[in-house]
Amino acid sequence: MSAEQQKPKLVVLGGADHPKPAGMEPIEQRAHVHYVDADGLADALPGADALLLWDFFSSALKDSWPHADSLRWVHVAAAGVDAILFDELAGSDVVITNAHGTFDRPIAEYVLATILAADKDLYRSHDLQREKTWQHRETRLVTGSKALVIGTGGIGRETARLLRAAGLEVRGAGRTERQDDDFGAVLATSELVDHIGWADHVITIAPLTEQTRGMINADVLAAMKPSAHLVNVGRGQLVDEAALIEALTSGSIAQASLDVFEQEPLDESSPLWTIPSVHISAHMAGDVVGWRETLGGQFKENASRWLDGGELANVVDKQRGYVPGRR
Repeated sequence: MSAEQQKPKLVVLGGADHPKPAGMEPIEQRAHVHYVDADGLADALPGADALLLWDFFSSALKDSWPHADSLRWVHVAAAGVDAILFDELAGSDVVITNAHGTFDRPIAEYVLATILAADKDLYRSHDLQREKTWQHRETRLVTGSKALVIGTGGIGRETARLLRAAGLEVRGAGRTERQDDDFGAVLATSELVDHIGWADHVITIAPLTEQTRGMINADVLAAMKPSAHLVNVGRGQLVDEAALIEALTSGSIAQASLDVFEQEPLDESSPLWTIPSVHISAHMAGDVVGWRETLGGQFKENASRWLDGGELANVVDKQRGYVPGRR
């Protein structure tokens, strides 16, 4: 068998807007790289050793799974892998890696921005300016306010550090209760109802798993302060959206900054669009200028490790649904 024939096969699943990462030439010299869209994935998978889910929202892999006869590695160009952890893949020997670390600082900055905007009433100032209305108000001091960060992985840790640097008092919520250098006290997420009333700002950054799905439910929302601000930058399914709408319209909590939703794009019929205390962004908290280049570089570094027979970085625990670490 020639050296050319011995090259591994790598499939890259891209989308219409971003079919492939830039700068793939070094990988193309060492592997047979096939660029496909969702419609072409099933035909490309036979014989493939590795798959890059560049279109990380695609569900095509589940439908094409019977054709993955030699797959050994899947890299997801995103922090969350819940969209691809179907039973057959989770139970297989295929290694999954993700974009762990890429979005830590951007999302932390986004969270801080939502807190500043909420406490300084910037949304109302914007509306009053458009109305040409001069209305003096008092705003809240950010320093000394309390933030509960639900999710103690890399993004949650960077968020905790940044919020503490801005003067907030921070606690975390994770799988187990403990003391932690970044969070101080970490509460068990199973006991949110008992502790969430402490927080002025509740930030959900946890990965989506069976344990975290719908964790911000009606009982948790009812236990929050009436003045509380909910920030969701994790997954829409972490929050019971119907219960959130009820809490916001009834005044049970004061406001919400939402970057993710149960269904995306958010349907134009959703009440969330028109509730004055809701602030919406289009799943973009981590998408700073150059983010795709960063994701591409991260994959190419991992692909070089793989081609050299080295240890892959950011390997996901498929039972837990995230890269193991301090949680």
